[in-house]
Amino acid sequence: MWLSWLRPLKAVSATITFPNQSRSYDATQRGVRFWGYDRSMETSFLITANALRRIVPGIQSEATDLLHVFDANRERIYAIAAKVYARDGRGFSELVAADVF
Repeated sequence: MWLSWLRPLKAVSATITFPNQSRSYDATQRGVRFWGYDRSMETSFLITANALRRIVPGIQSEATDLLHVFDANRERIYAIAAKVYARDGRGFSELVAADVF
């Protein structure tokens, strides 16, 4: 007899959303920080200047330029962040040039 409570649990997939449009330049890490949410858990992300240069080659490393590239490519960056988060599932994820497709 199969008991219903003995059934294996289904794996819950990590789903991250980005309702917070805030972002900031991090001079120490040389990148742009932004935040996503997996249900009620906040996750911090950093996309490096090199990763942003991969999206828009030739951009300057000035904070305003990097923030502009982030804003202009927000949906693409969120898609990359979601893939990295699904792979790593940590409270902090760094998006590097190798993550940019």
